[in-house]
Amino acid sequence: MRDIILLQCTECKNKNYATMKNKKNTTGKITIKKYCKFDRRHTEHKETKA
Repeated sequence: MRDIILLQCTECKNKNYATMKNKKNTTGKITIKKYCKFDRRHTEHKETKA
């Protein structure tokens, strides 16, 4: 049930993180505030396809 997803920074558009998500429990797209090493600050990261 768990699928691998990539998280993309909304500021610089780089794909920085890979994580897993249960599609049965979480049907929508994930947005998480995480650290972006390219911007050197915390930014919103949105789910993209792996």
